[in-house]
Amino acid sequence: ARGPSTFIPLGEVPQEGRESSLHQLLEAFVSAGRVDHVAMVMGLHPQYLSSFWKTQYLLLRMDGPLPYHKRHYIAIMAAARHRCSYLVGLHMGEFLQVGGNPAWLRGLHCAPQKLRNLNEINKLLAHRPWLITKEHIEALLRPGQDSWSLAELVQALVLLTHYHSLASFVFGCGIKPEEDQDVGSSCWAPSPHSNSSPASGDSMGGSGDTDAVQEVEVLMERMKLLQENQLEEEGVTQEEMATRFELEKTESLLVPSSDILDPSLQSNIRCFLEDPEFGYKDFTRRGEQAPPTFRAQ
Repeated sequence: ARGPSTFIPLGEVPQEGRESSLHQLLEAFVSAGRVDHVAMVMGLHPQYLSSFWKTQYLLLRMDGPLPYHKRHYIAIMAAARHRCSYLVGLHMGEFLQVGGNPAWLRGLHCAPQKLRNLNEINKLLAHRPWLITKEHIEALLRPGQDSWSLAELVQALVLLTHYHSLASFVFGCGIKPEEDQDVGSSCWAPSPHSNSSPASGDSMGGSGDTDAVQEVEVLMERMKLLQENQLEEEGVTQEEMATRFELEKTESLLVPSSDILDPSLQSNIRCFLEDPEFGYKDFTRRGEQAPPTFRAQ
């Protein structure tokens, strides 16, 4: 049976029809008006689910300086930064339900300049938050037609960081799209250089899987050389290095190939991105001076 997660058997996930799970899912339904796959998987940890949906409800549905449709658009911007098609699709629907302008969904270039001004801080928060300085905040608060109030900006930043984190949960749990979402959508993290075609129904089957395994083997060999150099500096024995390598190799082979991506959906995600090549980069390396830390009280 089709379950909400790629990694968790359907029988282990709380279901609406099971009396033991009704209480924890009822709260999610009251908070969001639906029980999505995130709630079903998170229902394995009822106390966490309760806190999570209270937070979601406060951020998206309670009174605040930002109108509801802009909150969902900011969620789309944040999820798109991590190529999380599940969350992008979910909040595109929510955006329209609360009266958002459909033209904005054509891409970030169609949104008001005020929202577009969040792009820089969005990509920094998503990939290299240590690069944020007070100048980034000042630029958004500077008086003008498209300026942000402090209250609006605080709520926007909380939404951005919240959905950056939630995208990691979606990827880590292999959350599948709901039936009312586009059946071609995928919530797997993409490969930066993937030009593959849509996969068949069995995402882990076929000849593509053999190629993916071979690719992982090559990458792991390169990683092994790098790790051996590092571990030798730290005084780790050869036996322990071999054990660590085999463990990492086994875990890496469980990661699905990026071939299951739907290029058309990724195209829809890319329209919400400016500077799509911008990504994570180590903020400090051994022997280099650490960057200055920006602290805000």
